[in-house]
Amino acid sequence: MASVVEYKGLKAGYHCGYCDSEAGKVSHGMWAHSMTVWDYQDLIDRGWRRSGKYVYKPVMNQTCCPQYTIRCRSLQFQPSKSHKKVLKKMVKFLAKGEISKGNCEDEPMEPTMEDAVAGDVALINKLDIQCDLKTLQESLESEEKKKGRSAKKAESNELIQSQHTEEKLGTGEPSHSVEVHTVPKPGKGADLSKPPCRKAKEIRKERKRLKLMQQNPAGELEGFQAHPEPLFPPKAKSNQPKSLEDLIFESLPENASHKLEVRVVRSSPPSSQFKATMLESYQVYKRYQMVIHKHPPDKPTVSQFTRFLCSSPLKAENPPNGPDCGYGSFHQQYWLDGKIIAVGVVDILPHCVSSVYLYYDPDYSFLSLGVYSALREIAFTRQLHEKAPQLSYYYMGFYIHSCPKMKYKGHYRPSDLLCPETYVWVPIEQCLSSLENSKYCRFNQDPEAVDEGRSKEPDRLQVFYKKTTMPYGVYKKQQKDPSEEATVLQYASLVGQACSERMLLFRN
Repeated sequence: MASVVEYKGLKAGYHCGYCDSEAGKVSHGMWAHSMTVWDYQDLIDRGWRRSGKYVYKPVMNQTCCPQYTIRCRSLQFQPSKSHKKVLKKMVKFLAKGEISKGNCEDEPMEPTMEDAVAGDVALINKLDIQCDLKTLQESLESEEKKKGRSAKKAESNELIQSQHTEEKLGTGEPSHSVEVHTVPKPGKGADLSKPPCRKAKEIRKERKRLKLMQQNPAGELEGFQAHPEPLFPPKAKSNQPKSLEDLIFESLPENASHKLEVRVVRSSPPSSQFKATMLESYQVYKRYQMVIHKHPPDKPTVSQFTRFLCSSPLKAENPPNGPDCGYGSFHQQYWLDGKIIAVGVVDILPHCVSSVYLYYDPDYSFLSLGVYSALREIAFTRQLHEKAPQLSYYYMGFYIHSCPKMKYKGHYRPSDLLCPETYVWVPIEQCLSSLENSKYCRFNQDPEAVDEGRSKEPDRLQVFYKKTTMPYGVYKKQQKDPSEEATVLQYASLVGQACSERMLLFRN
């Protein structure tokens, strides 16, 4: 089934949840009746992001707080000192029940989902209906040929097995191990490509033998045998720092004070595990909104929770070369001693895990759950990469350099920012100096570079009109409204040529 979207155009002059400007926000938006994970992957790589079924793209050179798409290269990620402190704090709490004194680490403070699309809430409420998808014709190929799987990992790579509970994908049940390929640690087996290490005594004898040979080159040297090896063995490698997985899955004592489980449950379409825990999950969300975002008790309603954090346009897919849990929208539930204390809302896409939102029980703020969950999601991305090699990035939503509370995302490195004009990824280190001088920046340093994915043949754009799929070249001949062409061409320029040919633009 092809993606079906309804473009809603430009919306300007509404409240910004980042700088609290009453009329500074500007964005384009569309309602996604349904969407393939491949199309959404392409859209977020062009600066789009979803909130529920509403998909929006900030107008970067006009909005008060430019929002740059940011991704972390999870395979190369190394936790910083502050990240390690958060992970060690969690281990101490689980093992001994210790609660660290003082302020918690810089806690990510995303605005509420409603603030992120504040001016569009009424529109979302109005559009929250199901269109009749049964009438759609499957006239388009919805996917490009998938890239070949990368070469298999060398058999010599070890499997590190954690001794404490981790996700059992797609079931909602805890398992007791997680497999992660890592580089063999020094000292584990001989390296046959190098000469064997030798003792200092043997090296001294070698030196003495050479000295005697220089003094008596033709004579016999008793007690010495020739050694073809070099005089000095290769230097031993320094101790490698602990990996992210080592820090997260550190072994706990049998009598540990607490037990933490992370369960991955599909939220759309809702799995049986999701349905069974939805009410408890909502109660955590309600407390989070009331305590952290100071909302009145009647505002965080079940319908609002469902609309923004449970509903998703993404279609579940389970291709043979994908992760065991499949692609689509999920909730990562953090269970502490049998109760939910936090939920990370994520989308699993062909090339990435995309973080949507996190909410948690305010009673556990001392655990820095915003930082902890981000580190767990990076480790989760690395785990999925083992089965789906093309999936290797962790998308953290938007990086807003002009908003101090949102700059923490730049601390997860190595990471890249998306150029808002050419849609190429640029290492964040190369972007920061420009952002210090201007809120809006083009990161691509090549002045001749253009958007390679731009709409070049708008007549090939696919339209869904009167229950029929047709190219825009055919559709426009039936239209007399001059504003219709401007709207469709604007949509095409924003989604790019590839998506415009695959997705169906619903026109009424």
